[in-house]
Amino acid sequence: MTTVLKTKTILLGAAAAMALAACVPGGYTGANNPDQSPNANRNSGAITGALIGGAIGATRKGDEKLTKAAAGAIVGGLVGGAIGAQLDRQAQELRRDLTTNGVSVVRSGNQLIVTMPQDVLFATDSASVRPDLQRDLYTLAGSLNRYPDTTVEVIGHTDNTGTAAYNLQLSQRRAQAVSNILVDAGVPGYRVVPIGRGESQPIASNLTPEGRQANRRVEFVIRPNR
Repeated sequence: MTTVLKTKTILLGAAAAMALAACVPGGYTGANNPDQSPNANRNSGAITGALIGGAIGATRKGDEKLTKAAAGAIVGGLVGGAIGAQLDRQAQELRRDLTTNGVSVVRSGNQLIVTMPQDVLFATDSASVRPDLQRDLYTLAGSLNRYPDTTVEVIGHTDNTGTAAYNLQLSQRRAQAVSNILVDAGVPGYRVVPIGRGESQPIASNLTPEGRQANRRVEFVIRPNR
């Protein structure tokens, strides 16, 4: 290996180390999930960004390939880390502000999933959001407005009571009704995507009342645009 190549290899390794070292939290584990750092999204974003940036740089031709890969790793790590840190902040704020029993906020890679049970939003067999149950939607809208560089999928789910066709239609109407409230609260319509899944994606058994209740829900999947 030539001296130049060795130097470039060292640069690439240093870039990766810098991207990762800037994001490792030092072993802290959060109270909500003892197996996951509160900076997990930031860390995972930084690692992904560094790898992508390095790969982009490594595809360049010529003697500067490794140097460009190192630069790509640094830039990618910084961008990915910033996105992950934003998701961490937004998740913490939503957990603090969404206090209704049964509402959950879960980090899953580079996205947040907010789940609201049907009973938090709708009466049985209805697609009209109860006026006295809209507070959490306005809280969520406020969060989306504070973090404008994201999109949100509003996904309606039902249990298997009734026909599949009716449940699909009901879930679509519910997703649209919730999306309309977010837009009315100031979230631009192009950022909100209503989707109905009907009974096709249960998270519990439909053989018990408790399982059917869990399956009747609206999920908000928040994703960064970058």
